[in-house]
Amino acid sequence: MAHLLGPVGLSETDNAVYLALATTPRGTAQDIADSAELPLPAVRRALRTLTAAGLVTTLLARPMRYVVAPPEVSIEALVSRRQQELEGLRAAARELALRLRETPASAESNLVEILEGNDVIQHRLAQMQLGAREEVLIIDAPPYLHGTPVQNDQELIALDRGVRYRSLYHGPALALPGHYAQMMACIELGEEARTLASAPMKMMIVDRRVALMPVSFASAETRTRLLVHAAPLVEGLVMCFEALWDQAAPVLGGQASAERAATLSERDRQVLSLMAAGLKDQAIARALGVAQRTVVRRIGEMMSTLGADTRFQAGLLAARRGWL
Repeated sequence: MAHLLGPVGLSETDNAVYLALATTPRGTAQDIADSAELPLPAVRRALRTLTAAGLVTTLLARPMRYVVAPPEVSIEALVSRRQQELEGLRAAARELALRLRETPASAESNLVEILEGNDVIQHRLAQMQLGAREEVLIIDAPPYLHGTPVQNDQELIALDRGVRYRSLYHGPALALPGHYAQMMACIELGEEARTLASAPMKMMIVDRRVALMPVSFASAETRTRLLVHAAPLVEGLVMCFEALWDQAAPVLGGQASAERAATLSERDRQVLSLMAAGLKDQAIARALGVAQRTVVRRIGEMMSTLGADTRFQAGLLAARRGWL
């Protein structure tokens, strides 16, 4: 959330000005420059960009003052545009996969393999991770191979070897029994994790050279997967992952994150991460194994500490403090 507007093509300066204005309503350019600790000329350029994008509006006053347009409308419009682009890329990827499947083996072999059966898929997942040398990218979302999420033992081994893991989690799935604890165990060993309120796909990419993905993202069937070796298609899937990664909320964990959020208790950091993932109070309580009234009370106290009137504003303020 620190670079909230990155996924829609805006710069870090634009993002910093937007976040500063969100907590400095009706501010002048100088007010925003002081709040964001940025040079005034850079702030003015960013305000022009944000105004053109429909994220900021001006008030008829002297000096000119600025206000954030309703985020649920303005940001939603930009996100919808980006999602349409991703849907187009996903459709192109499916079309390419089908074309590759129809390619005669004598001309192009083993570009896309079809894996059938849970045991075969599980073996290939383990093989891919044990052979990873640099990086594994994961989008974790239902449906799950075993019906419910299970601990990824191969990830623990690969992390110990120094392989970098970046995992995107479908937020609502973290309410499934044990899944949040599994995620935190991986984070403590070095996994970089982020959450999305809704992950539109699931896949694993190893060293940006091979990917494992469902035949259909919309299907509830888990026993058939595509193993993709084709470089252009894998590159397209990496682009999808990076676009979603930029939209996702980081999950705090480990010593470095504890230092960044020293003003928060461990439980508060967990609540804030799940809230950023889009989970409702009841789902957060279920994921953490606490009473719902405890979650409601802690969210209320954090909003009071931050001086926020809404959850959206609380998220902006938490991001500025380094809590997310």
